[in-house]
Amino acid sequence: MTMASDSYVDRAYERLKIMAVGYHLKPGERLNEGELARQLGLSRTPLREALNRLATEGFLRFSPGKGFFCRELDPKEIYDLYQLRKALEVGAIKLSVQTAQDADIAALEQFLSETGPDAGGRSTEELVSLDETFHERLMSLSGNSEMLQVLRNVNAKIQFVRWVDMDRVSRPVTQAEHRQILDRVRVRDEFGCVTALEKHIDRRQDQITAAIKEGFAQIYMPRRALP
Repeated sequence: MTMASDSYVDRAYERLKIMAVGYHLKPGERLNEGELARQLGLSRTPLREALNRLATEGFLRFSPGKGFFCRELDPKEIYDLYQLRKALEVGAIKLSVQTAQDADIAALEQFLSETGPDAGGRSTEELVSLDETFHERLMSLSGNSEMLQVLRNVNAKIQFVRWVDMDRVSRPVTQAEHRQILDRVRVRDEFGCVTALEKHIDRRQDQITAAIKEGFAQIYMPRRALP
């Protein structure tokens, strides 16, 4: 594959991932490859490669003989992903307590200070992005890049529900929880870290189901234009 065609695949991948993550494609909807190729200004070959990549990563579903479909917005799947997220972050923070550099902890504390305890007029998407950045940088303290890569994939799969969830929670509260977690890392308190982090991440099945019901209402309302 040439560098030029690689760039076409990457472009298609990024645009389609945005559509899949934000459910601009309706849950369970069959994708019209011809229409997508026209919309993205691409030929079928790079489009198909991007679709295959997204299906492999779990953002789309492929049915032989039928084509590609947007993944369902399934409460059990989202709950399982939250459990996976918790397991990843708890495992990483145990490593961080042992290995994190004081300078890196201080830099993350500075990030919390700079982004502030208040929403500051930011959009829901921006607030979720800041929250993801904190958790990814927290995991980076462990030095385990493989765990970080998996966390980023999980975050992308639950991002739509987190957009809905973010409107239900208080940013000052979540920022205080972030600060508490980081304080426990700084003093190398593994038990305190794990307890605070689990409480921060945990979502019950009924909370997720309620967020998804609200999310469905948003999906089937008129949508904003894609970036």
